[in-house]
Amino acid sequence: MRTRMSRVVASGATLALAATLAACGNGSGGGSSNDGKIHVLVYGDSGNKVEKQIVDTFNKTSKVKAVLDTIPGADYQQKLQTIISTPQAPDIFFHWGGGSIKPFVKAGLLMPLDDFIKKDPNLDDKFLPTVYNSSVVDGKPYGVPMRGTQPVLLFSNKNVLAKAGVKQPQTWDELLDAVRKLKSSGVTPIALGGGDQWPTLMWFEYVYDRVAGPGLFQKALGGDKDAWASADSKKALGMLKELVDAGAFGKNYDSVKYTNGSSPALVAQGKAGFELMGSWYYSQQQTDAKDFAAKGLGYGPFPTIPAGKGDPSDVVGNTNNFYSVLKKTKHPEAVAEFLKLMYSDEFVKAQLAIGNLPTTTTTPRFLDKSASPEYSRFQYDLVAKAKTFQLSWDQAYPQTASTSMHQAVQQFFNGQLDEDGFIKAMQALPTE
Repeated sequence: MRTRMSRVVASGATLALAATLAACGNGSGGGSSNDGKIHVLVYGDSGNKVEKQIVDTFNKTSKVKAVLDTIPGADYQQKLQTIISTPQAPDIFFHWGGGSIKPFVKAGLLMPLDDFIKKDPNLDDKFLPTVYNSSVVDGKPYGVPMRGTQPVLLFSNKNVLAKAGVKQPQTWDELLDAVRKLKSSGVTPIALGGGDQWPTLMWFEYVYDRVAGPGLFQKALGGDKDAWASADSKKALGMLKELVDAGAFGKNYDSVKYTNGSSPALVAQGKAGFELMGSWYYSQQQTDAKDFAAKGLGYGPFPTIPAGKGDPSDVVGNTNNFYSVLKKTKHPEAVAEFLKLMYSDEFVKAQLAIGNLPTTTTTPRFLDKSASPEYSRFQYDLVAKAKTFQLSWDQAYPQTASTSMHQAVQQFFNGQLDEDGFIKAMQALPTE
């Protein structure tokens, strides 16, 4: 949950980014510290254990030493944007891909990794393309994956489903049928932490992809406001409304939150059948409801939608976290050597040991050593086979769009916005 929560904090922050970047002009004010070391800035959480290990490994052989700097989660995004155009900027920094780095690219602060890749093609080839591409901006690569992937899955309580005569749904019609049966059995069909807003967004991301394919969202992200008013968009909204009107989420979902453990508890305690959530949900249930996680927790891909334009293999979620490089780094050769460790066997094994799922092409060789081998293999195969991996909308869009986006999806679900109102709200989102 920590990585997702870091996204939420970053997405919800309202930052004066334009003012911050304006001070650096075309990147002339940017730079890294002048202490003869490379500084690696990361989000401060339990994942730092692996990051520290990798820094220690690098320092054993490198003449230019690396220093790991951390910023506590709630302050990360704001402090990054405060220092990135100053002499105190890091050489390498952690981010979420997508819209989170576009302003930095536009300001000329980041180094395209083309030259690094020419010298070492593994910096591209050793990672799953659907993940790697989340840090490509204007056709140029700006990031190397450095933690684990987090696809969104449809989780379930296997015992609740069995009592209602329901199986893990493979199609949209099966999902609707499951909703009816679960509702009749006296449980909430689908738990939803609507009070947090971002869990609701996951339903839009998947239904839009299944109905329209990834092209609609990419057009909208590129500034084509007509995409939100298209026939496919309206069809997706109609299907979402059908699900809500069928009572799939009960009546009180806006007063329930994921962040305080309420929605996962509904599933673990047998009060709900399903929950759509990122892959971190598995470890969350292991922490909060260990017996349930071991014996009763089910999971599967999002159902297919017949006649939809999206490939059934498509997934949405957090593709990974990434390292990007400041253009003004004084040690590009050392930085390139450091990035190579992100596809090393040591890195893969260390990430798997703390429950993360790296997206290197070598990961399958080590899945049996992960904290949950069967679950890790399911996730990896899902991501590896995906035609596209759509980054969460609130990460693909600039951070300034997140609050308005979250409000729009919440208000459409609870009836405060109709179809036209939702379309207008999405058309008004900034794309730059």
